[in-house]
Formats: sequence, C-alpha cells, structure tokens
Amino acid sequence: MSNPNSNVYLVGDQESEDGTEPEAEEEETEEDEEDSDEEGGGGGEEFIPVTESPRVLSSKEGEKGGEGRVCLSAGECGENSQGNEWNRGDIEGLFCPICMEAWTTTGDHHVCCLPCGHIYGLSCIRKWLQQRGTSGKCPQCNRECTLKDVRKLFSSRVVAIDGESQKRIRSLEAKCISFEKKSAVWSKKEAEWQKREAEWKKREAALQQEVHQLKEKTKYLEHLINVQSRTSGCAPSIGGLQVPQGHNLGSEFNEQGPFILQKELRVDGARLFDVDVSSKNLLIARRLQGLGGTYVLTKMSLVAPYEREDISLPFGTNAVRDLHICPSDGSLALLASLGKKLSVLSTESNNVILAYDLPAAAWSCSWDLNSSHQLYAGLQNGSVLVFDMRQTARHMDSMNGLTSNPVHTIHSLYNSTIPSGVTAILSASSVGICQWSFGGSVERPFLVSETGNQGVCISLAYCPNSDDIIASYRPRIDFSNEMASSQPLLTPVIGQGVWGSHVHLKRAGSNSYQKLGVTYANVNDVWLPRFTIMSIANHVCLFASGDELTGELVLQKLPSFTVVQRVKLPKHPIHDVKYSHAFDGGLLGCLSEDRLQLFSNHALK
Repeated sequence: MSNPNSNVYLVGDQESEDGTEPEAEEEETEEDEEDSDEEGGGGGEEFIPVTESPRVLSSKEGEKGGEGRVCLSAGECGENSQGNEWNRGDIEGLFCPICMEAWTTTGDHHVCCLPCGHIYGLSCIRKWLQQRGTSGKCPQCNRECTLKDVRKLFSSRVVAIDGESQKRIRSLEAKCISFEKKSAVWSKKEAEWQKREAEWKKREAALQQEVHQLKEKTKYLEHLINVQSRTSGCAPSIGGLQVPQGHNLGSEFNEQGPFILQKELRVDGARLFDVDVSSKNLLIARRLQGLGGTYVLTKMSLVAPYEREDISLPFGTNAVRDLHICPSDGSLALLASLGKKLSVLSTESNNVILAYDLPAAAWSCSWDLNSSHQLYAGLQNGSVLVFDMRQTARHMDSMNGLTSNPVHTIHSLYNSTIPSGVTAILSASSVGICQWSFGGSVERPFLVSETGNQGVCISLAYCPNSDDIIASYRPRIDFSNEMASSQPLLTPVIGQGVWGSHVHLKRAGSNSYQKLGVTYANVNDVWLPRFTIMSIANHVCLFASGDELTGELVLQKLPSFTVVQRVKLPKHPIHDVKYSHAFDGGLLGCLSEDRLQLFSNHALK
C-alpha cells in the first residue's frame, strides 16, 4: 500500500507528430484504490491530504530536465518556469498547482474549479482528466470528477487567507478605523486652532492699525503745538484745534528752499489728482492693479490719519484723462474720460450727478473761471465743446481745431481783458497752444505764434492770478539744428527724458501774448506731464516742473527761471503737479509713479 504522504510524479506534456496527445502512464494498485475509497469516502465527502500539488512540465522543460521534476513537499523551495525561486506561501492562490504558472481570466489557461473546490488552470485540468479517461479524480483530494464538472471562475485574482491572517487583517482594520477617528478629532481641533489664530491675527492687525493712527494723530498734534508756541496772535480753528496761519512771506528765500516735505502717500495706479481746499481732501484718479483693472476715484483726507475712500465710476467711463475740482464749489469735480464721457461728480455724495455723451474720447476738461455753470471739454479729434450745466441734454457750442490732434490741456482764461459776453480758453495739442473764443462773433482758434518752432507741445501751465503761461516742448523727430547749435543735446535714452524747453509767456491783451523767456531742461519723452505755476506772495511766481535726467522736482522763479529749490523724488517720471492756497499758506503736491508727496511752503520771509 502506498504512503499517502508520498510525493506525486508527473511526466511533462508531450504531443505526437500527428497532433494526438499520448496517454499518460498511470500506475495505480488495487490497494491504492482501496485506500482512496476508504479515505475519500467513495463519494468524495472527505479528501486525501496531498502535501504538494503535482506539476506538469512543458515540452522544453521535459527536454532539458529529462522526465520531469518532482513536486516538493510543504515548506520547501523550488523554481518556476523562469528559474526564479519560490515557496508555497508565495504562490498559493496565485498559480495553477499543476503547471505552477499563473492562471488567467481569459484564454486556454482560464482559472476554473472542480466540485471539490480546488482551483486549476483550464488547460491543465482538462489534460489531467483526459489522460485518466473515466477514472478522473482531483489531483489534490482524489475526489472523482469529469470534464463536465469543470467550472470557469471569473475573478481577476484568487487568494486564500487563513484564520491567522484574517485575524491580523481585522486587527489592522480596527487600528485603521481607530487611527481615522483620532485623525478626524485632531483635524477638527487643528481647524479650530487655525480659526482662532486667524481671529487673533485679524485682531492684532486692527490693533496695529489703531496704534498707527493714534501715533499719526499724536505727531500731528505735537506739530501744531510746536508751531503755535512759535507764533503769536489769533489762529484759525479746525475741529476745535488752533491751526497756525502762514508765515509772513517776503521777497527772498531761506537756504532750505520755499517748500518742505510734509507727507508721502502711496497711491497705486494713480496718474492725476486735485486738491479740494474747502474740505481738506485729495481726489485721485487711478486704476486698480491686476489684469483688466477697474478705474476708480480715491478721496483722501489731508488731515491725519489720512483716511481714504474709493469711489466707483459708472460703467463705460474708462480711463480718466483729466480731473479738476470746481474753484468756486469744492463739492463738485469735473472728469474727462476716454469712454466718451464728461462727468460732474459730487464729492459729498460720491455720485456722478451729471454726465454728457461726447462724439469722441475726452482728453481734457476745465471749469470756466468766470461762470460756475459753464464747462469745457477737449476731444481726441482736436475739437472743443462748451457745456452749460443748466442744459443737461447736450453741449451748447462746439468748434473744430486747427488740426485733428488731441487737445490734451485746457485752461479757462480770466476775463479781465476779454470783451463782455465772450469766453476764452487756452488749449494745448502737439502743434502748440491755441486760443479759442466763444459767445461773440464766430472766430477760428488761432495758434499763439510767440512760442516759435519749439517742437511738440507736451504741457501747458497757467496762473490766473498773474496771467503767466508756460508751454513745455520736446523735440520733433526732425528737430531743428538751430537749437542744437545753441544748446548741447544729451544722448537720448528712452525713459530718461530728452532735451526740451519751457517757454514763458504773459497775456498782453485779449488776443496778444508777450514772450518773456525760454529755458531748456530734460523733459519726459513718453508721457504728457502736468506742471504748475504758483503765485505765492508779493507777486512772487514759481514754476514747478520735473527734471527727467536727475529725477528731481525743480522750482524756478519767474521770469528769470532761477532755480530756487530742487527736491529729489523717490520715483519718476512726474505725472502731475498741483498747487493750492491752503494749509499754512500753500500746499504743493507732486505725483510721481504711485507716490504722492505733499509739500508746504515755509521759507519765504
């Protein structure tokens, strides 16, 4: 009688030349069959424990290895068809126990099972049963079966897990669930701490802002106390505080110059501003940062802590090209924009109270100095329109210019020398400065010829108190060599200015002008800057302009153009310069590349 624990031998598959499979030799004694029947229970209720599954070798392995290989007993190692070492624990549930090759989910070696539950590759168990004819049995438990009993299994992978492994898996699952619960608790606590931290940071930022404002107020009050201690007499009161009046201005300047820096403010995207003297506010036209930035007006207080407020403009307004606060009513501001709009804004309600549609983009605007309800707009096509705020539908007069070049600056002229019923303005475009007259006989604008052939006009400053006018020029492409022979030209560098000129004129009559002088300076080669003339005291007039080479704000006394002060700017080019009679005698503002500097005059005596 054979030993049930003995190893089982198989000879590798072989095919005859005619394609038929040879019958596998099988030696089975009657005693083996009896043992099989006794232990297997005849019907296969029990099975014979086989320690190792037999293995069918390929024909190539049969050629190399002789009559085949012996299947090893449990716990031993062998080789697969690629020559790699394996053991039973690594391959069980993954490979066919007959050929020791991985079964598949399709094809000839499809994973299948017998009624006893043992799993094989389809081609392997089919050959096994065909070789045994009607006496087919399971290779592992010897339970009888036939080809009809073979069933395919549709699974990507079959793995059997023992009880110990199942316990370990359940233990790991329990640990994972416990870990996930703990992680959820800690995540909730972390979120709560992050929320508290954000609240603390927000509160800290608010406290720091409050401290900063208190420091600014303290600094301002100390300044008022120091100035008041050095002055005598009655001083005006603002908000219950005594504010000292301006110094007694004379004809000479001290060593430091007439202006000192009082405050520097950061205003991102700003290009224009104006000062409301009555309410002590600044109005700044700027564009918010970012792609497709929005155009807004920013109202900023000139008194510490310099509170600011953004004013949204109506849809379609686009970029603001000119901005002026009404000289007779500080609660109104006039805006000229590229959205073909001329708008009147109330600085008290922060709303546009009047808007005119224009035939072309507006480049400039102005209030009439002689009438508080009359407005002017200079357009991109070279024409000028006249508006009356009492007529809200459209403009009441218009006139075409000498050329189609944009009118980039407009100033209303004071009517001391203008006939009654006639209003006059002075405009600037690239061809030069022109005077326009409205209300009398229709006259074409005329070019002020006293400026001569200076080049391209880029700025026009006018002082109504003294009738002083300064037109600034940069050279044309075909710049005349006559000026080059008298003044050395600097090497042109884009962004660092070009050698231009300032022409000083004075009105001598209703339609005549007197040329008082010319000076040469470095002017901007890209932008259209805005300069100003200041009438300070005792008929002293100063011209404030920018030097693009040195990056300075230059103050020159008129009509001699004597430099009385140079102020180094943190950034340039200069975009806008304004002067107002307020705050200790006068306030000078200079806007240069997102920085607004405020100066007060102190040194005239």
